[in-house]
Amino acid sequence: MHDGGVLALLAATRYQSLLLLHILAAMVWLGGLVVLTALGAHVVRSGERDAVTRFVGSLRTVGPFVLAPATIAVLGFGIWLVIDSDTWDFGQTWIDLAFALFGAAFLIGAVFQSRTAISAQRAAASGNHDEVARQLRRWLWGMRLILLLLVVITWDM
Repeated sequence: MHDGGVLALLAATRYQSLLLLHILAAMVWLGGLVVLTALGAHVVRSGERDAVTRFVGSLRTVGPFVLAPATIAVLGFGIWLVIDSDTWDFGQTWIDLAFALFGAAFLIGAVFQSRTAISAQRAAASGNHDEVARQLRRWLWGMRLILLLLVVITWDM
């Protein structure tokens, strides 16, 4: 980056900085889900038991250390953007729609996805590979639903 770009970044308004952070967090969340869904589908189709078990094990790291912080950041910076804006308020339909869809995506992730991943991990620990694959297929359906909700939220924005 040349000096002009650095100076422009430093001169950014609070709103511009919040918007950048909100968009970056959304990119990590949405992009991470796309990659996990693609990898999960590939692993299930491959039928390789070790690959399925390793993938399921990786969810314990990716979820809490990548996706959860990105999700919280999207929400936090989005709320801050509305509070900081003279143009937007919490009564606007597009903001209400985004919150409703976010809530649905969050609940699916927190309740269904986490429980399905835990069930898959338990099945892997017990050596029940058919159950691991079944739980991972359930997890993929939930992930696709969350991705659909996030795409609609992105369109709404």
